Amino acid sequence: MTPLKINDFVRELYATNDFIPLHAPTFQGNEKAYVTQTIDSTFVSSVGKFVDEFETKMEELTGSAKAVATVNGTAALHAALYMAGVRAGDLVITQALTFVATCNAVHHMGAEAVFVDVSPKSLGLCPKALDEFLQEHAIQTEQGCIHKQTKQRFQAVVPMHTFGHPVELDELMQVCSKWNITIVEDAAESLGSYYKGVHTGTFGEFGAVSFNGNKIITTGGGGIVLCKSAEAGAHTKHITTTAKVPHPFEFYHDEAGFNYRMPNLNAALGCAQLERLELFVKQKRLLANKYCGFFANSDFKFVVEPEYAQSNYWLNAVICPDKEARDRLLKETNAAGVMTRPIWQLMHRLPMFESALRGDLSNSEYIESRLVNLPSTPLELI
Repeated sequence: MTPLKINDFVRELYATNDFIPLHAPTFQGNEKAYVTQTIDSTFVSSVGKFVDEFETKMEELTGSAKAVATVNGTAALHAALYMAGVRAGDLVITQALTFVATCNAVHHMGAEAVFVDVSPKSLGLCPKALDEFLQEHAIQTEQGCIHKQTKQRFQAVVPMHTFGHPVELDELMQVCSKWNITIVEDAAESLGSYYKGVHTGTFGEFGAVSFNGNKIITTGGGGIVLCKSAEAGAHTKHITTTAKVPHPFEFYHDEAGFNYRMPNLNAALGCAQLERLELFVKQKRLLANKYCGFFANSDFKFVVEPEYAQSNYWLNAVICPDKEARDRLLKETNAAGVMTRPIWQLMHRLPMFESALRGDLSNSEYIESRLVNLPSTPLELI
């Protein structure tokens, strides 16, 4: 298997000799019509029918008790952590193999990220590694789950569904129940992904989804908080809309809130995109199947969904034989106008998180040195 063959294969898939991006948005439905309606109505900001409609459609899709639209995915995760009781000085366990936004949201809470290894099966937080870390470093007290040495509280665990592949949720929930720690799912990449038939982002007390321009559907910029209970959802909506108490004309805010409201303009785009989500998932799964066939019987291992899951295959990925093969693949594909990318640098290698507490990260380091993301824009295959 050579980068040249991969370049030819990708160009044949997309039937073009032009530059091929990693993941581009697709607008072939009602996007222009809905956005134009919003402009004509003049309700382009934080109030309008499309915000309510978008939240309702997300509730119907995911089975969440309440979905609260936000300005971006980081804001959604920040609000979810706040609602989960994370406060300054707390510890939040997550994976080092993630996009930086996961840890930025923790940091913005004044909390500290703690890094645990991922599972090769899901590329997401490993239940066994989590339990082993807690057994070594945590104790149960009347104040909650506490770090033995620092005496800080472990308030939340944030698994991230990497590239849309669901983590081992049953096992993670068992560990977190045992240690009395709240789960907040970083489902930024997994809209349209299911764990044992149930949509991701709905297993923890809260989940956060992203609708950035490179996600499976986009609102331009946007996110959403999925809430397990209607009561928590109502409070989440309240704090993300500046905690303003409804009144015909008075301005009164009863707690410190966030101005994380999704504009109606963005929600209009999202409503149109949601109408095509099922098609996008089908197209991306067909694309993944073609990649899987291409890499069969080679030294490159295509990343497939775990056996318990149905993944949206947001970004297709391949594990190279070694770092040298990874670097060659990245260099030669990008030089040929086929956009590929390595996975993110591990979070503890970044200067702002280099002193974070962490366990053994052998799986994370192995994947970091070998994984390459391949062009993943939905194909018009069906």
